[in-house]
Amino acid sequence: MNAETVSAADTVFMSAALGLAQAALADGEFPVGCVIADHAIEVARGHRTGTAGGSVNEIDHAEINALRCLGVDMPDIDRSRLTIYCTMEPCLMCFSAILLSGIGRIVYAYEDVMGGGTGCDRSGLPPLYRNAELTVISGVLRSHSVLLFKQFFADSANPYWADSLLSRYTLAQPASP
Repeated sequence: MNAETVSAADTVFMSAALGLAQAALADGEFPVGCVIADHAIEVARGHRTGTAGGSVNEIDHAEINALRCLGVDMPDIDRSRLTIYCTMEPCLMCFSAILLSGIGRIVYAYEDVMGGGTGCDRSGLPPLYRNAELTVISGVLRSHSVLLFKQFFADSANPYWADSLLSRYTLAQPASP
């Protein structure tokens, strides 16, 4: 995390995303929350759905759910000035959707060692993905997000990604920063 680039608003909006992740966890879902903001104004939000109840849906990620709200509620907004706050690093699918949406900044809490997409080398990709202007900031309120994921993976009632690289990595994280 680059401390110079993290603002008070980043902490506020990441806290809101963590609240959404907590709500997802309470519903038995994978604890990912997402908030999209235009400077000091929240414009969309979402949390992960489709992981509870035994029938896994790999489309309804928190970022996708928030982007759907953005498209419906604010279709004409200048997306390049938006920041998307995610409690976990966006996967390749979500990272691509963020790029295609024209959002200019991603802030996330916890790295996805199994499927994170923000570190991808885009230089070999088609121009639509390669030329997108984007700032990525990691580690904002990371310890808070790690705690939610530890709760999720420690509960044997949650089979989603049980005993995966992400699960093992998460459960091995220190209890505090």
